[in-house]
Amino acid sequence: MSKVLHFLNPYRIAVGIALFFMLTELAVELWQPLLMAKIIDEGILKNDMSVILTWGGFMVLLSIVAFASGILNSFYAAHVSQSFGYDVRQKLFEKVQSFSYANFNKIPSSSLITRLTNDVTQIQNTVFMSLRIMMRAPLLIIGGLIMSFVVHPKLAMLLAVVVPFLFFFLIWFMNKGRRMFKIVQEKLDGVNSVMQENLAGMKLIRSFLRRNYEGRRFEAANVELMKHTSSVLRVMEVTMPVLLLLMNISILGVLWFGSMEVNTGGAQVGEVVAIVNYSMRITSALSVFTFIIMAFSRARASAERITDVLETEVVMKDEGAGEEKEVIEGVVEFQNVSFQYPETSSYVLKDISFKAEAGETFAIMGATGAGKTSLFQLIPRLYDVSEGTVLIDNIDVREWKQESLRKAIGLVSQDSILFTGTIAENIRWGKDEANIDEIKKAATDAQLADTISKLPDDYETKIGQRGVNLSGGQKQRVSIARALVRKPNILLLDDSTSALDLRTEARLLDALKNYSCTTLIITQKISTAMTADQILLLEEGRLIEKGTHLELMANSKLYRKIYESQNGKGLPEHVKTTY
Repeated sequence: MSKVLHFLNPYRIAVGIALFFMLTELAVELWQPLLMAKIIDEGILKNDMSVILTWGGFMVLLSIVAFASGILNSFYAAHVSQSFGYDVRQKLFEKVQSFSYANFNKIPSSSLITRLTNDVTQIQNTVFMSLRIMMRAPLLIIGGLIMSFVVHPKLAMLLAVVVPFLFFFLIWFMNKGRRMFKIVQEKLDGVNSVMQENLAGMKLIRSFLRRNYEGRRFEAANVELMKHTSSVLRVMEVTMPVLLLLMNISILGVLWFGSMEVNTGGAQVGEVVAIVNYSMRITSALSVFTFIIMAFSRARASAERITDVLETEVVMKDEGAGEEKEVIEGVVEFQNVSFQYPETSSYVLKDISFKAEAGETFAIMGATGAGKTSLFQLIPRLYDVSEGTVLIDNIDVREWKQESLRKAIGLVSQDSILFTGTIAENIRWGKDEANIDEIKKAATDAQLADTISKLPDDYETKIGQRGVNLSGGQKQRVSIARALVRKPNILLLDDSTSALDLRTEARLLDALKNYSCTTLIITQKISTAMTADQILLLEEGRLIEKGTHLELMANSKLYRKIYESQNGKGLPEHVKTTY
């Protein structure tokens, strides 16, 4: 909790002002029963109208002061809480942006969304209520007890016995509630996870008629959230009857013994009224504690979840990076590289070695699960190798600053991820300062220009979230244009032409020859592999064959099998005569 509250430090002055006005409002509230006792004893009982008017007018004046203080307190409390929430969200987002892929494996995206939204809101609201109400409640209890002793110590002892017991009872409940609300937030993560998956896969759900199944899955997660929330609320609500029972007994005791004191001359009527008034105020403050307990319990649980993110150690840092340098040639080399994902026991890549010289094109082929995408992820250092070395321009990728390394790489992933905005904005996403001519050139080379010209607003056509209003091939070409606009030294295409017809793909590959970059293409198409300078064949994480198309046709049974499956039986004549 302390790490999160540290974000309040820049607003210490505003917090101080809010507390000052809150204390002013509280002071007025604590003085009013005392003034009321004076009006009763010296004004009403003695029929002295001047006393009633004087002290009554003073009470009205104090009420106006309290009213103004309440408004100003609310203003500063809102300013502090909203600014605090903004800073926490901003810091959380920056931290998440610094995460490596391994960090995302530990904290799922649905949980991060909950922490950035619901958890931050819980703490933000608690900060506001603390400055407005929550801190006022315990101070009112303490102040009410002190003022009760000032008015009549003997009657105040009844309150002094009960109130501390209730206070510690509430503290115990708050700790219990924190643990229970932490589970509630985790169940909320589960609901968000199912909802996020459903929204992302809505087309697939409709196509496979899985609406009822997904409905049951969401219902199960929702029921779990409802059960745990209901359970914790039932526990929390027990506090209110206990508080009211004990405090009402205390008030009855004050009235009983107060009447006896009045009859024996040990107390005045106004003093008894003042003690009862303080008792009522303490009761109302304690009743607020039920709300305070729930708010603080949820806030502490949320603070722990936020702290978990803020204190998560980023697995991949620039600690080994030296001075700033730029990728010049784009030579990619793997030296005996083996890789396994964090917290797994099996290798997905084993003893991979090859070298792609500057400007060369390498095609990477293999069955699903062969390790092709994992190999790609090591080049921009999305993961670190487990054994061996990946070099760019003969320098270990761990010695590059991540920003410098990734700035030189154009990556087009298997999933064409687009963002809400225009087509131009999505292409410019690859290079912030790209002008419209550069955007059009990248779109033309990605074989997208003709498609864009047919859209209603050309390059300013709006794309829905994840590109829902574009076809698969269009999304792939926007992603390719986004990579090309940065004029990369290294271009990585991860099966990113799968939705393109052979003619469009051929034109694209031909256009790529105009870029002075080293190109690595993951593909399942022989027609694509044939255009490459070298072809790498992966099987179960191992590099089993490498060579040109003709070399592999002559020497690799697996490659010939792939060729024949796509082009029919028999070897081409030029292969027979060459070898």
